[in-house]
Amino acid sequence: MPDADVKKMTAALDCPTFESPAFTTPRPLDRSTVAIVTSASLHHSDQQDFSPTDTGYRVLDGARSDLVLGHWSPNFDTSGFALDPNVVFPIDRLREMAADGRIGAVSDLHLSYAGNQFELSGIRLDSGPAGAKLLVDAGVDVVLLTPV
Repeated sequence: MPDADVKKMTAALDCPTFESPAFTTPRPLDRSTVAIVTSASLHHSDQQDFSPTDTGYRVLDGARSDLVLGHWSPNFDTSGFALDPNVVFPIDRLREMAADGRIGAVSDLHLSYAGNQFELSGIRLDSGPAGAKLLVDAGVDVVLLTPV
């Protein structure tokens, strides 16, 4: 589907408005554990790929390097990821920041969603809060969002 058609289809989509958005003040970064949350449809080779209407998430193990890019849009150029996965999953940059003392630690767990969704209520009401709880329970203080 051409990009112009996608833009026409999505031009009238309403963006949700939150009356009282939640906000917390995180710990200082040099004492924070950081996780990556990406919308690049990443998964490990032994995990199920995302389907076009899959609003769930995949838990990514930061120690594993067998990431598969499941993004299926014909408008998405995958060559950057093929050359360096840090383009969408900057785990090496976070490790460098932890080694330099700029962040406290890198989480062992990270999350991936399929970002090219038209119906977002499943993420907003179900898998988004569930993923956030998983990360909070794992001791994550801050997430680095990589929208793809």
